[in-house]
Amino acid sequence: MDEFWVFGYGSLMWNPGFDYAERSQGQLFGYRRALCVRSWVHRGTQEKPGLVLGLDRGGSCRGMAFKVTAGQEAATLAYLRERELVTHVYLERTLQVVLADGRKVRALAYVIDRGHTQYAGGLDALDAARVVSTAKGRSGPNDAYVFNTLAHMQEMGIRDQWLESVAAEVRRLAQPPA
Repeated sequence: MDEFWVFGYGSLMWNPGFDYAERSQGQLFGYRRALCVRSWVHRGTQEKPGLVLGLDRGGSCRGMAFKVTAGQEAATLAYLRERELVTHVYLERTLQVVLADGRKVRALAYVIDRGHTQYAGGLDALDAARVVSTAKGRSGPNDAYVFNTLAHMQEMGIRDQWLESVAAEVRRLAQPPA
């Protein structure tokens, strides 16, 4: 089998959950990171969905690429499918990623299915913040997910202005009225 790379743009960046032989920051073109997935389990419920990250079309996304340890390809793929395809809101795609050293690799990535009922694209930062500020699921409050994601991204030197705007709006909404 050729090299098997995985591209992470959310929690996979710091919590891949599989063995890897190499890791590098990378950039994916044609897709952007967005809070565009209605979370019915981990950060919300079907009655009151939260929002989690997906790759939506347009723009580019900086993230982390992982070269899977040789011999672990099948186990890694099974693990990722169990983790990412719970409600089939994501489409499994192999896309070109440009690594920090300039190499171009083909990497598995999970892209939002815009036709899925959980797709929540087109929200502005304030609308997304209104959802995030009140949703809670099995894995905890939705705002904790956003703040944790941003903290890890900042540690990695990855900026996402839109996600930072959502977090700022969540903080503003949490302030008591003057």
